[in-house]
Amino acid sequence: MENQQASIAEAEPEKLEREPVLTTGDTEMAASSIDGVAAAALRSVLQRVQQTAERCGRGSDRIRVVAVSKTKPVSLIRQVYDAGHRCFGENYVQEIVEKAPQLPEDIEWHFIGNLQSNKVKPLLTGVPNLSMVETIDDEKIANLLNRVVGTIGRKPLKVLVQVNTSGEESKFGVDPANCVELAKHVSLSCPNLEFCGLMTIGMKDYTSTPENFKALANCRSEVCKALGIAEDQCELSMGMSGDFEVAIEMGSTNVRVGSTIFGARESIQRSSKSSSSH
Repeated sequence: MENQQASIAEAEPEKLEREPVLTTGDTEMAASSIDGVAAAALRSVLQRVQQTAERCGRGSDRIRVVAVSKTKPVSLIRQVYDAGHRCFGENYVQEIVEKAPQLPEDIEWHFIGNLQSNKVKPLLTGVPNLSMVETIDDEKIANLLNRVVGTIGRKPLKVLVQVNTSGEESKFGVDPANCVELAKHVSLSCPNLEFCGLMTIGMKDYTSTPENFKALANCRSEVCKALGIAEDQCELSMGMSGDFEVAIEMGSTNVRVGSTIFGARESIQRSSKSSSSH
């Protein structure tokens, strides 16, 4: 797993989602008016991660926190960066492509939204320091990513297979029954992609997330058996602001925390399928 110091999901036409239009005025002003709050919130999250990990007999250095900065201004992201954090996540290609050039190159960006086919090349060319795409949910998008990565000549791209463990129509992700097949395709047929594990989004109201998390862990067992790899070589990205401690207790190695660090975000109009909140 890459450096985890101070660190610890949107192609088909019917799945199109409207991306937010970034503005700088009011949002930048709001960020500066709460100077230090996000950094303090980050420290609190990292402490909670450490305490939960220790309680489970796990090392907190094995748990990555992705600070989900969607809809938040660059100045607020910089505040968290200046507090020592290096791993950030975005849900929309438009946002990450606009933000990344304004921020230090040592940031490890995770794309955690549904990735539309026409956005693959802009994402890969616009964010040279893209570390991981967490939301591979079919062979078509995997093949396209693999082809573009090879074309632009960047190092292999780390990816996770997104699994719809809740069975909700509102969520993207491959059905658990098809998870092994997709993971094998990425691992064996996409040489420019590095299969790193699985990702899921729990129930929006968190009522069934333990079951969702257990389902993802079960998928991991099946995938690792099929690929002949150890389970500790297959990451589990699960857990968000409202349930990351439960996720860690159930084996998560990658938690995606947004509003708990950055504060509540403006609601965004989307289509029926969404990447939920973080």
